[in-house]
Amino acid sequence: MSSERPTGDDKPATTGSAADAKDTDGEAKPVDPVDDLVTTHHTLKVGRRTLGYTATTGRVVLREEEHKDGTFGGHKARAELSMTSYVLDDADARTRPVTFAFNGGPGSSSVWLHLGLLGPRRVVSGDVGALQPPPYDLVDNPESLLAVSDLVFIDPMSTGYSRAVEGGKPGEYHGYQKDVESVAELIRLWTSRNGRWMSPKFVAGESYGTLRGAALAEHLQSRYGMYLNGLVLISSVLDLSSVDFENQRNDRAHALYLPTYAAVAHYHGKHGRRSLQSVLDEAQEYAARDYPWVLSRGNRLTRRERAEAVATLARLSGLTEDYVDRADLRIEHWRFFTELLRDDRLSVGRLDARFTGPAAAAIAENMDADPSHDAITGPYSAAWNHYVRDELGYGSDLHYEQISRLVHPWSFHDFEGRPVDVSPKLERAMRQNPHLKVHIAYGYYDGATPHFAAEDVVAHLQLPADRLANIEHAYYEAGHMMYVHEPSRVQQSRDLAQFVVRSSGRAT
Repeated sequence: MSSERPTGDDKPATTGSAADAKDTDGEAKPVDPVDDLVTTHHTLKVGRRTLGYTATTGRVVLREEEHKDGTFGGHKARAELSMTSYVLDDADARTRPVTFAFNGGPGSSSVWLHLGLLGPRRVVSGDVGALQPPPYDLVDNPESLLAVSDLVFIDPMSTGYSRAVEGGKPGEYHGYQKDVESVAELIRLWTSRNGRWMSPKFVAGESYGTLRGAALAEHLQSRYGMYLNGLVLISSVLDLSSVDFENQRNDRAHALYLPTYAAVAHYHGKHGRRSLQSVLDEAQEYAARDYPWVLSRGNRLTRRERAEAVATLARLSGLTEDYVDRADLRIEHWRFFTELLRDDRLSVGRLDARFTGPAAAAIAENMDADPSHDAITGPYSAAWNHYVRDELGYGSDLHYEQISRLVHPWSFHDFEGRPVDVSPKLERAMRQNPHLKVHIAYGYYDGATPHFAAEDVVAHLQLPADRLANIEHAYYEAGHMMYVHEPSRVQQSRDLAQFVVRSSGRAT
C-alpha cells in the first residue's frame, strides 16, 4: 500500500458556513457546522493489478427540513456522522458498484467490517490459540471488496466520531426509526454529491446492522426511489423474537439455538469423532420437529417423554442430563456459554464460541465477560486509531466510540405491543424491486445470531418463488465475525465479490 498525505486542496466542498456571525444585538450566533473531511490517495495491489483509489474520511453534516405551523423554517443541521469512503480512480461511475457498510450493536461502529473484511487495509489480530500481542499490525488486504466495488463505511449516531450538533439531542437518534432515517440520509447525500445515482448500489450490514439493512433497503426505495442491486446480511437477525429468551417468555429461541449449541459442543470435543455436519443435521432435525413439540407440552409430558428429551438435549448440547433437567429443558445462551466448560473453569465466547477464557468464578451463573470480544477489541482499536491519523490523515480529539454505551436505552417504540421484526420490510423491498438480490452469511459458532434462527426467519418470508430465488446463503465454520477465522475470511471475501459482480447488472 502506498499513499499520499492530504493537502488543503484535497478538502472537498462543504455545505453551510463556518464564519462567525452576530445577531441584531451583537451577540455571537452558534457557528453552523460544515463537513469535516480529509482526502488521501493510495494504491493496492490485487493479484497482477494495481488499484489506485481515493480515500475520504471524516464527518458529514446531516440537516433536516423544519416545518412548523405550515411555515418552512429552513434546512437545519442536526447531526455529524462519521464515514470513510474508498473510490477507485478513473473508473466508470455508471458501471462501478458502490457498497454502503455498517455494523450493528446497536452502538457498534463500522470498524469491524472496515478493518476485518471489506476495506483495503486490515488488522492482523490472530485467531484462537494464536492471538497476536500488542501493538498488533495493519496490512494490505488484496481480498478487499474494493476490487469490485467502491466502499462507504458509516458510523451511526454516537458511534465512531458521529455526534449530534452542539446543543443537539443525540437521544433522538438512539432508536430504530431515526437510526434508519439518518443512515439513509447519509447514503442519499453521498450518492448525490458523488454523482452515483446510476451506479449499482449495495447495502451490507452485520448483526443489528442486518435489521437496519433490511429496513434501510425498504426505506431507500420507498422514500427516495433509490433501488438497490443487493443486500448483504452478515450474521443476520431480522426478527428479535427468534433470539428472545426473556422478554416474551416464548420457547422459540430455545429450539432455534440448539443447532448452535451442538456445533459449539462439537468444536470443544463433546461429540467424539462425529463430523460437524452429522451433528448439525441431527440437531437441526430435532430442533425443527421434536423439540418444539416437547416444549409445547409443558408439564403434560410423561415421565418417559421427558427423560428422552433430557437425554437427547444433553447429548446434543454437551451439557449434563442433570443440568438440562434442572433447566426444565430450556437452555439459555449466556448460561450455556458459562456451563459448557465449567469443569475446566473456562467460559466460552458468545460472539465466537471457538474462543475460551478463564472464568472469573467457577460457580457463576453467567460469565462476567465474553472472551471472544475480549480477544479482538484491542487489535481493532489500535489499528483504527493508528490508521485514521497516520494513513488517512484525519485527526480528532474525539474518542472513536468502537462500541458505544451512549446509545442505550435504545428505543423500539415503533414496535410497541409486538415483536421487533423487520422481515415485512424485507418482503416489501423484494416485492417492490424484482432485481434486489440478498446474500446471507452465517457462522456456525455464532452465539449472538444463531444460524438456524436466521434460517427460520427466511423460511417464513411471505414471498413468491421467484423472489425467494433471489436469496442466497453462505456458511462458515467461524463465529459472529467470521472473518476473524482466516480461511473463512478468504472464502467470504470471494463469496461477496462474486455476489456483487453477479448482482450488478453490468460488467464491473
